[in-house]
Amino acid sequence: MEIKIIGKSIPNIPWQNKPEGYPFPVWRYSENPITQWNPVGRASRIFNSAVIPKDGKFVGVFRADNRAILPQIHFGTSEDGIHWDINPDYIHWKDENGDEFVSAYGYDPRLVEIEGTYYITWCTDFGGGPTIAVAKTNDFKEYTRLDNAFLVPNRNGVLFPRRIGGKFYMLSRPSDYGHTPFGDIYISESPDMIYWGRHRKVMSNKAYGWWQDMKIGAGPIPIETNLGWLTFYHGVCNTCNGYVYSMGVAILDKNEPWKVLYRASDYVLTPEMPYEVSGMVPNVCFPCAALADADTGRIAIYYGAADTYTALAFTTVDEVCRFAIENSKLAPKDDETVK
Repeated sequence: MEIKIIGKSIPNIPWQNKPEGYPFPVWRYSENPITQWNPVGRASRIFNSAVIPKDGKFVGVFRADNRAILPQIHFGTSEDGIHWDINPDYIHWKDENGDEFVSAYGYDPRLVEIEGTYYITWCTDFGGGPTIAVAKTNDFKEYTRLDNAFLVPNRNGVLFPRRIGGKFYMLSRPSDYGHTPFGDIYISESPDMIYWGRHRKVMSNKAYGWWQDMKIGAGPIPIETNLGWLTFYHGVCNTCNGYVYSMGVAILDKNEPWKVLYRASDYVLTPEMPYEVSGMVPNVCFPCAALADADTGRIAIYYGAADTYTALAFTTVDEVCRFAIENSKLAPKDDETVK
């Protein structure tokens, strides 16, 4: 069976061929990282950020931690998806009445276009705890914040790129107020991007492979394929020397995305390079965005490295989906969803 991306053509998708002899399904951009320390304005670090194609170019929303180590969301543009012009001032949100609606912090955004409107989700402060904020824009000049999607605490809110059965869907990871030493991925549905319900567990952290046995969380916007929803996510283990964040892959049912069809027991990327193992928070690969070209099957993954840098990795839909299928070992909860 030929595996294909269902979506848009991105003829100028950032790309670098797989190194000869490289045995794994996801490979790094040789010029990583694509952002450095002190990149713009008061921002000391930019990482865990999201990008999409727009009008033949690229736009993005970026987590920028300032010199007070307070994160906010900034907007940026790029001709090639690699070299970025990022606004030194953070986005100033307004509510639906036009009044300013800015929280104490904002981090780890995701970005998606649905029916001609651009939606941003990110982790924000809500009454002293983290939850998922939602905003929309048509021009990346004016941003309207909707009501927060969930009660506290919650993190890693990731929308699907289209309605399924007439409903919007979002992945998230209910958590606690601290570092969250546990966590599974859930899915929720909404008729209007305001009211969210019918919550279901999608994947458990109690899976095959210790690299994800502490907690997991959704990563980039899921990629639609003829096989199902290709989903990259992060998994965390707790070692004798601290936490390690790696990248995994799963495929969800196209019509019932709470059902896991395949889930690789092995990670597809783990901290190995200096910019991943050394930084503000060592040993982190945290995927937040993926560009997918329907014409070639190429995929470019943007991930945060060591909570300090933004980095790029590449794969193809055929290679990474076949890896998920051939290495699939469903966790107990995953088995339940496909019975």
